[in-house]
Amino acid sequence: MKNIIKKEISETKEVLGRIRRKDFSGNEGRAIKNSSWQIATTLVAKAGSLIFTIIIARLMLPEIYGLYGLALSTILFMGVFSDFGIGTALMTFICKTIDKKPAKAKGYLYFLTKYKISLVILSSLILLASASWLANSYYNKPIYYALLSGAIYLPTTIFSGYLNAIFIAKNNFRPQFIRELIVQVARLSIIPLSIIYFLSKVSSIEIYLLWIFLLLSFCYLIGGIYLFIVAKLKHPFGKTKAQKLNTGEKNELFRFILPLSVTALSGMFFGYIDQIMLGHYVESQFLGFYQVAFNLVVSASAIIAFSAAAVFPIFARLKGRQLERAFKKTRNITFLISIAAAIFTFAIAPFIIQIIYGTEYLTAISYLRVLSLLLISFPLINLYTTYYTSQEKTKIFSILLVVSTILNIILNYIFINIGLSYSMFYAVVGACVATIVSRYAYLIGLILWRQAT
Repeated sequence: MKNIIKKEISETKEVLGRIRRKDFSGNEGRAIKNSSWQIATTLVAKAGSLIFTIIIARLMLPEIYGLYGLALSTILFMGVFSDFGIGTALMTFICKTIDKKPAKAKGYLYFLTKYKISLVILSSLILLASASWLANSYYNKPIYYALLSGAIYLPTTIFSGYLNAIFIAKNNFRPQFIRELIVQVARLSIIPLSIIYFLSKVSSIEIYLLWIFLLLSFCYLIGGIYLFIVAKLKHPFGKTKAQKLNTGEKNELFRFILPLSVTALSGMFFGYIDQIMLGHYVESQFLGFYQVAFNLVVSASAIIAFSAAAVFPIFARLKGRQLERAFKKTRNITFLISIAAAIFTFAIAPFIIQIIYGTEYLTAISYLRVLSLLLISFPLINLYTTYYTSQEKTKIFSILLVVSTILNIILNYIFINIGLSYSMFYAVVGACVATIVSRYAYLIGLILWRQAT
C-alpha cells in the first residue's frame, strides 16, 4: 500500500506539472485535459444537484420531499425503456469512427437516433398508462399528477444529454460542461422560487408536484437546446453527409446493443428498486430520510468517479499493455480516494446531516453511515464498467448486473420485511444493507471476471 501511495503521489506531481506547462500531448496529456473538463463538469453537476437537493429538502420538509423523490425515482425507472444501451452504443461506435470515417460516424448517429426517439415515446406512454395504478394502488400516495408530468420530463432530460456523446468522442468535454452549467443555474434560479410560490398558493400536493416537474423539464430543455445549437455550428462530423450502415454494420451494432439492453433494464432495477419497494412499505417521511442520505453518497461517488468518464475515449483507443497500464493507474487513484471518502463520511455524518439538511432530517444520520460503504464500491464499479464497455465486452458485465439485480430485489424484500417487524426505521436500514451487499457482489464479480480473462 505504501508503494502504491508513493507511486501515485509521484505521478500526481507529474500531472500537475503538465497542467502548469499546458502540455496535453499524447494519450496521457489528452486524458489529463479530458479529466480537467470532466472534473469541472462533475463538480458543477453534483455541487448544483446537492445545493438544489438541500434547498428543496429544507423547503418541502421530509414528507413532501419523500413524495417528490418517490415520483422522480419512478419516472427515471420508467426511462429504462428509452435507452436499452443506445447511449453507450452511440458513444462507443462514434469514438471508433469519427476521426477516420466521420461520414460513417454520422450514419451511426442518425441510425441510433431514430430508435432512440421511438423508445422515448414508448417510455412516456408506459408511464402514462401505469401512473394511476402506481400512485393509487401500489404506493397509495398523492403523486398521480407528478407521474403524468413525467411523460414530459423524460423526453426533455434525455434530449438534454443525448448529444454529449458526439463531443466526448471528439475529446471535446467543454460543451457538456457549459450545458451542465446552464441546467444547474436554471434549476437553482427557477425551482426554489416556484416552491415558495406554490406552497402559499396551491393547497393540493399533487398539483404542487406537477408544477415542479414541469418547470424542471423546462430547465433541462434549455440545456438540450444549447447542445443542439453547438452541434450545428461546430460540425463535429465535418460537412460530410451521413453514410448509411450496411447490413453487416447493423448486425454488429445490434450484437453490441443486445447485452446492453439487458444491462439497461437491470441497471434501472439496480438503481431504483430500493426506493420503489420502500415506497410501497413505508411512510413518505422515511423515504425523505433515505433519499437525502442516498443522494449525498451518489453525489460524492460521482465526483470520485470522474476519471471513469474522462478515460472512456482513451480506453476505447488502447489495446494490450498500454490499456493495462492506463487502467491500473486509474484504478489505484480511484481506490485510494474512495477509501478516504468513506471513512470521512462515516466519521462526520451527524455534522453533515444537521448542518446541510437541518434537525428535521436527523434520522438520516444512521442511514448515511451505513451507506458510506458505497463510496468505495460505486466509483470502482463505474471504472470497471467503463473498461468493459470501451473494449466492447458488454456481455460480461451484463450477466453480472442481471445476477446482482435479482439478488438486490430478493435482499430488499427480505430485509425490508424483517425491518418492518420492528419499525419503519429498521425497514429503511434493511434497504440500505440490501443495496450494499448487492453492489459489492457486483463489484467482486467485475474484478474476478477481469482477472480470469
